[in-house]
Amino acid sequence: MSKNNHDADVAFIKALAELLSENDLTELEVMREYGNEDSLNVRVSRAVAAPVAAAAPVQVAVPAAPAPAAAPATPAAAAAPEAAEDPASHPGAVTSPMVGTIYMQAEPGAPSFISVGAQVKEGDTLLIVEAMKTMNHIPAPKSGTVKRILVEDGAPVEFGAPLVILE
Repeated sequence: MSKNNHDADVAFIKALAELLSENDLTELEVMREYGNEDSLNVRVSRAVAAPVAAAAPVQVAVPAAPAPAAAPATPAAAAAPEAAEDPASHPGAVTSPMVGTIYMQAEPGAPSFISVGAQVKEGDTLLIVEAMKTMNHIPAPKSGTVKRILVEDGAPVEFGAPLVILE
């Protein structure tokens, strides 16, 4: 490979890194072919901020203590002491279909979609996960009663993280 090719490749990789940063992407992969069996494969990625990844498990662990019956309005209130059990393995667990930010109501100041003890029908909106400036309504997969809410309004959530327990 010539010095010109090397310099062009370095400039190309720097441009990809800038594109990654400017568009708030986490990974970008490109294959550049120069001719007969001569190509450049480049993968540019950046790590997701650690506080976002660490925040979700902490919020899942919050409902470990049983809540008094008079406090159903707290989002992380637990209806039963199930701390030893993983909420994601619960048969009534509704998990996040994507990475994003949780919103419990349609807009600031509006009433929450759900609360502990509320009855929901299949298809009712449980909460919203904002991902890339898109508000994704998370529907109830079945009718039932909201037993636990495992996330808080405005909190980050990971793919597959348990959000709500329905029974």
